[in-house]
Amino acid sequence: MSTAAELAHLFRTLKAPAAARALPKLAERARAEEWSYERFAETLLSTEVASRDAHGGEARIKQARFPARKTLEEFDFSVQRSVQKTLVLHLGQLDFLTAKDNVVLLGPPGTGKTHCETSGRSVLGRGQARRRQWWR
Repeated sequence: MSTAAELAHLFRTLKAPAAARALPKLAERARAEEWSYERFAETLLSTEVASRDAHGGEARIKQARFPARKTLEEFDFSVQRSVQKTLVLHLGQLDFLTAKDNVVLLGPPGTGKTHCETSGRSVLGRGQARRRQWWR
């Protein structure tokens, strides 16, 4: 088996497609600039990590199976006067995650519970909720 085929197999096994795509150009650049092995490995792995960070949020959003995509910026507080704007915006700061607190949204239909819940997608997109559970 050739070196290229072996590397392709290893990248597939490690599920590192971004690093596989970046390898030829990075290897050429590393040779030209006489990089150390450590610098080459760091650059190659950084490429994979950056790709995962960029695309991981979308996968977590799909996994959460939210019914729609919403943000807190889209919430119309003038229509729902019963919703405490300061409380909702405070929750949007995500302090409850670091405090390891639960958030429960209760209320009659049409008060914006689902809108606030699905705005949690920004949490997922920022990678801060990798091990969070969302119940409906």
